Amino acid sequence: MKKELGKFLLDVAKLIIAGVILATIMNDVTSRWIIYTLGCVSVFTLISIGLYLIEKDKEELI
Repeated sequence: MKKELGKFLLDVAKLIIAGVILATIMNDVTSRWIIYTLGCVSVFTLISIGLYLIEKDKEELI
């Protein structure tokens, strides 16, 4: 269960990266630094939690 949730969070992080790139390409963003900062913080958080859950699931199997 935790492994699937971890993989889901990693997929969401990938989608956020794609969204940030597309949003800045469209030039509709008034403040790019806010988008970059929020995107980086959210991606880092989701990747950290996702990898933690995947690793924790592996430890429980052993």
